[in-house]
Amino acid sequence: MFTIRASFSDKFEVEAPIRKVREFFTDVRNFIELMPNVESIHTNGDAAARWTISAKIPFIGAMRQSFAVELAENTEERIEWIPKAGEKQNLLRYAADFIEKNANSTFVQFAQNVELRRSSARELHLLAGLAGESKISKGMQWEVAGMIKKFVQKAKEKLETTERRG
Repeated sequence: MFTIRASFSDKFEVEAPIRKVREFFTDVRNFIELMPNVESIHTNGDAAARWTISAKIPFIGAMRQSFAVELAENTEERIEWIPKAGEKQNLLRYAADFIEKNANSTFVQFAQNVELRRSSARELHLLAGLAGESKISKGMQWEVAGMIKKFVQKAKEKLETTERRG
């Protein structure tokens, strides 16, 4: 089995009420608009979605993958998307936890994990076997971290600007 993994988590404070922060992270349009490389997110009525993400991976180049996910938790304190039951190749997990600091400030803990599994390296890309799992995972880790850092920065700016105008 040829497996590529990347994950990233971050904790940050947003100067906005928990209700507005949670609404923001519940709306998948914000991910399409603010997270680099997220090309589309298609949702359907059964709490499932398909995220299409493109990324430039060292040694391989540009890749586009689609991830079938389902909403595992949608509470006041947490939103979590996990790989759809039966998904075996493209696995995406995204979770955000919300903790109210005070009426106008919220702590957010955000985590995203990506895993690509293939029977052989060639199924992923012709050059994947030459580069190896470790080098590709390291490159994908860097790419995912960059995506999330930019998303967090833009999300905070949007939420805090909206709240100041509010």
